[in-house]
Amino acid sequence: MPASQTRSRARDKNNVLNRAEFLSLNQPLKGNQESRSSGRKQSGQAGAAGAQNSNPKERRQSQQLPEEDCMQLNPSFKGIAFNSLLAIDICMSKRLGVCANRASSWGGARSMINLLGITGHGIPWIAGTLICLVKSSTLAGQEVLMNLLLALLLDIMIVAGLQKLAKRKGPYDVTPGLLDYLTMDTYAFPAGHASRAAMLSKFFLNHLVLAIPLRILLVLWALCVGFSRVMIGRHHITDVLSGFVFGYLQFRLVELIWMSSNTCQMLISIW
Repeated sequence: MPASQTRSRARDKNNVLNRAEFLSLNQPLKGNQESRSSGRKQSGQAGAAGAQNSNPKERRQSQQLPEEDCMQLNPSFKGIAFNSLLAIDICMSKRLGVCANRASSWGGARSMINLLGITGHGIPWIAGTLICLVKSSTLAGQEVLMNLLLALLLDIMIVAGLQKLAKRKGPYDVTPGLLDYLTMDTYAFPAGHASRAAMLSKFFLNHLVLAIPLRILLVLWALCVGFSRVMIGRHHITDVLSGFVFGYLQFRLVELIWMSSNTCQMLISIW
């Protein structure tokens, strides 16, 4: 037995892996394991403490997130109907924009459609009304022209204010012209040309004596001016229809605040 023990000890001494510099390769260090385990425990405790000390508002928001997701995934009937009508409006407006650019199907008629739209612009109508007011010599004519000038100015201000609030862009990326910038008609909703044409046609039908063919032509002119803006890609269909509605409401407003002949004469004398 003593001889066998001495032999085993000699073998252990001759084994290279039993040396002190190679012991770390065979046996894991207990200190590293303990430090890793303690680090994990501390991080877990810190996370739990942070969760407990978190703001109650953040907890509420995290609890409300699934409900908000459900609201987005399950919209109301009104939301579905509104989005569907909006998609139909955009699709139909793009299809009717046959003169939006030179490459469109009716691109060659773009200049003529633009000319038709200019007949409903505010600047030519204001300039023409001022010229007629200077040349007019009757009290009745001056009264009608002064109220027409008031209606045109109100139309420009109301439409510009509504467009600034809505800030809706047209179906095509069409740059507004110089006259559009002068009247602040830079957005799509509502269509300024449509509201002006509807207001003017209603104003002339009420205050001018016209034959039936001229009355029909006046209504057709207002419709053509409005939908010409859809053809050039400047407005949606709903923009034009809302412009017609606002034009009629502006006419009713002018009728309510109608200036008398004496008031018009006083303003003309001051001017």
